[in-house]
Amino acid sequence: MKLLVLGGTRHVGRAVVEEAVERGDDVTVVNRGTHPPGAGARARVADRREPGSLAAALGADSWDAVVDTWAAEPVVVRDAARLLEGRVGHLTYVSSRSVYAWPIPIGADESAAVVDADPDSTDPDAYAEAKRGAELAIAREFTGPALVLRAGLILGPWEFVGRMPWWLTRIAAGGAVAAPGPPERPLQYIDARDLAAWALRCAEGGTAGVFNTVSPVGHATISEVLDACIAATGSEAELVWRTPEQVEAAGLEGWTDLPIWTPPTGELAALHDGDVSAALAAGLTCRPIAETVADTWTWLQREGMPPAPPGRPMPGMTADQEATLLALV
Repeated sequence: MKLLVLGGTRHVGRAVVEEAVERGDDVTVVNRGTHPPGAGARARVADRREPGSLAAALGADSWDAVVDTWAAEPVVVRDAARLLEGRVGHLTYVSSRSVYAWPIPIGADESAAVVDADPDSTDPDAYAEAKRGAELAIAREFTGPALVLRAGLILGPWEFVGRMPWWLTRIAAGGAVAAPGPPERPLQYIDARDLAAWALRCAEGGTAGVFNTVSPVGHATISEVLDACIAATGSEAELVWRTPEQVEAAGLEGWTDLPIWTPPTGELAALHDGDVSAALAAGLTCRPIAETVADTWTWLQREGMPPAPPGRPMPGMTADQEATLLALV
């Protein structure tokens, strides 16, 4: 395919570019020029917040498909959809399961209630509303086939959020590691490369619609994730399992203080329990967690820990917080 990627240098965008180049697609990346695109992709520079910048970068060209990963103000996605209407055969937007109204019901599928949002909003900070607003903008402005991927937890190389990198770095340091249990806690996630590969197959085949895009529930457990971190790093770290009750007693929270993990009950539980039957039926496949973890560690050794997105702290416990959790009996 002749592919346009808006973004394309970090996280899912980078995975899309790498996968597309490997497939033999003709890839054009448009971003602000602060990060180079992957090898094999041609780069154009534009600040999408600046009027006319994207239009100037694109010129009069057309593409078979476009992938947009924008995560801030919906008006930016709206303007891109308007500009590309009639010039691309298929549009993919990487959205998020965060668009569902909180608390997300256990087992929620794509019909679950979503947050109120405005496709013309200029607010860059309300993440859930921004992603939902972008979905609405695409539905209104783009008449061709559009694929909306409501991704959940995204792991793998180029992950700038820092969840898996935090666990890998902490476990590589060794010693007693506070591990949130129960060990068999089932998780739900997607390797960015699997997300990218499926998105490109869908674009090529003209698949449209809205899909929850993560693995089946229990594709891995928290113990399998942490054991894979030990194996990948060659660490002699000792996992010291702590119950959800002990985590709460230590004043810590899942997802942020203890990245990836959430308690099996409570409001956060549904982050690892969504209905992905539609995506699986449409061909989504997910690689083993050991491969995701090992490849993330290799990437970290090569490129180092990426900086956190602006205004977003890196996840993970402090040493003092972990000592408090370890001390509980």
